[in-house]
Amino acid sequence: MSGRPPTRVGQGRFDARMVRQRRPKKTPRDWLGHEGMTPDSLRATMLGYLESLQVRHYSAATVDSRARDFRLFVAWCEERALARPAEVTKRILERYQRHLFYFRKPNGQPLSVERQHVLLVQLRMYFRWLCRENFLPANPASELELPRQPLRLPRDTLTVPQVEKLLAVPNVETLVGLRDRALLELLWATGLRRAEACNVSLYDVSFEKGTVFVREGKWKKDRVVPLPQRAADWLARYLRDVRPRLASFEDDGAFFLSEAGGRMSTGTLTQSVRAYLRQSGFKGRGSSHLLRHACATALLEGGADVRFVQELLGHASLETTQVYTRVSIVKLKEVYEACHPAARPSPTAAPTPATTTADDVLAQLELEDEDEGEDADEEMG
Repeated sequence: MSGRPPTRVGQGRFDARMVRQRRPKKTPRDWLGHEGMTPDSLRATMLGYLESLQVRHYSAATVDSRARDFRLFVAWCEERALARPAEVTKRILERYQRHLFYFRKPNGQPLSVERQHVLLVQLRMYFRWLCRENFLPANPASELELPRQPLRLPRDTLTVPQVEKLLAVPNVETLVGLRDRALLELLWATGLRRAEACNVSLYDVSFEKGTVFVREGKWKKDRVVPLPQRAADWLARYLRDVRPRLASFEDDGAFFLSEAGGRMSTGTLTQSVRAYLRQSGFKGRGSSHLLRHACATALLEGGADVRFVQELLGHASLETTQVYTRVSIVKLKEVYEACHPAARPSPTAAPTPATTTADDVLAQLELEDEDEGEDADEEMG
């Protein structure tokens, strides 16, 4: 540490040269390795499967996550002299499933049922692809029984007073502090996922309409969410006082910038929110997803209909079931402003009956938290 005081708002342009440059992201080949492998090896066929996902426009985050998870299976197989998919049988996959069940992380905790489920589902999809591409005559994973996932409510949640305490932690007299306050306000007000918040660009925020356009959220789906005045004011202040000082010469239009001048990464966002949570006195585990939980809970407790909350959160159930219909951004804003503490008061919108309950929405958020993997690096040590 240099001992220099933090750069304050109005004290000149942030010197990005003083910040440690971010390491380049690993590719699937980096995770799985590619030296000395044969075309029919586990590593080679897994790289082929991941390439097929890229061709089908799966997100880079999804491909990267599967590459990391496949690495675990490859290492387990190679310890048992299994180098080719043709050598993997149903019985071997069942042994791997038992391995996941008895596995313990460095802190002594087991893998969650949701994590075990994700790892096995990814293997089933990989072996299904091998059969479709004629690498295998039969699918050894087709009859693999997956662990049952419990319907769980969130373990640790933030109350509205706890959220307000968290929002007050960043030092808004500094460039990074003011940026982080604006980011926290956005996460709390809109319930965006961490990747969605990092992907917001300048042209996605409409102060005139009071909306944020979420481009290619989870499952590559776009949506529009309301932006209340309070959050809009903090975003505008960040744009005016901070962003010009953080921006580098190669500005790609990202809304939230890192201290080095590039688009903020999900890892940086997670670490920042986690640090602010600790400083606020919150004792539970979690990071940015807690604000997504808090946003949904506040809306439901405020009387919002479940269908509107699902639309705001961008849940896939709106697409996969016929119970719900798409709602317009105008109606969504009405319900939002009537129910969310961060919004200004407005007339209450009439609720629309729905069969999904508030507990269903919160349980879905809990499963989503496991899938997003904010603690993925801690999961398997």
